[in-house]
Amino acid sequence: MADVTLLDGGMGQELIARSGDKATALWATQVMMDHPGLVRAVHDDYFKAGATVATTNTYSIHHDRLRKAGLDDRFTALHMQALAEAASARAAHGAGRIAGSLGPLVASYRPETHPPHAEAVGKYAEVAALLAPAVDLFLAETVASLAHARAVLDGARAGGKPVWLSVTVDDEDGSRLRSGEALTGLGPVLTSGGASAVLANCSAPEAMAAALGALRGFGLPFGAYANGFQQITKAFLKDSPTVDVLSARPEMTPELYADFAMRWVDMGATIVGGCCETGPAHIAEIARRLKAAGHRIV
Repeated sequence: MADVTLLDGGMGQELIARSGDKATALWATQVMMDHPGLVRAVHDDYFKAGATVATTNTYSIHHDRLRKAGLDDRFTALHMQALAEAASARAAHGAGRIAGSLGPLVASYRPETHPPHAEAVGKYAEVAALLAPAVDLFLAETVASLAHARAVLDGARAGGKPVWLSVTVDDEDGSRLRSGEALTGLGPVLTSGGASAVLANCSAPEAMAAALGALRGFGLPFGAYANGFQQITKAFLKDSPTVDVLSARPEMTPELYADFAMRWVDMGATIVGGCCETGPAHIAEIARRLKAAGHRIV
């Protein structure tokens, strides 16, 4: 039996659902501004469900997004608020790690919008320096290309904490990044960038087996946390999209999602959790299954 790290589930979509507000281009950041304490409540529920890691609500706090909304002066304050809500939840729970989320620059799933290397490294380094004093590790999420992987790993070095790199893969061919590049090309990038673990996230659960088949060959701890979207629509791949153009899969129950997660563990994954459109019930069911199978959640 294995020691398995259980990540939390989706934050942004969970916040949108709980707030009842219309989605905006600022997504989870908008909800955090409008409903102080709601992020803490989501963290609380994930810890209660069995998660051992709280991922900070910093995925979409980037200058380019805030500048469009005239809120760039709140860049540092918003990061501090997200950190405080995660730290408060962990303190109440009495255990757990905090992962500082480093989300994509400009847009998710769109490798063509990724900035030039030096610019991207500088932006990631700024965020990493802000998060470092309050986190145990960095979780570089939804990495869509090899260039994106290089930049976020180089930038995260500024924080001096372990970096878990998580890629988003093609929903129909999990052996490829959203850019079309083969996952096998990640090997040298992970080595030169000093990644401590490698995962796949925010892709269809069905694509993860192929992704893990490649990731487990890199000699690092590996894992997956999939989304529950029906598909990534063309409307979402436009500038300044809102998540209300995406639909959840009604059949992706906690039980069905946990079936996928347990298959990943059977493949050797030691880090699992959930992404968009998964919630505390999904994490609780994974926790139940892991314990029933004799695994230890760490």
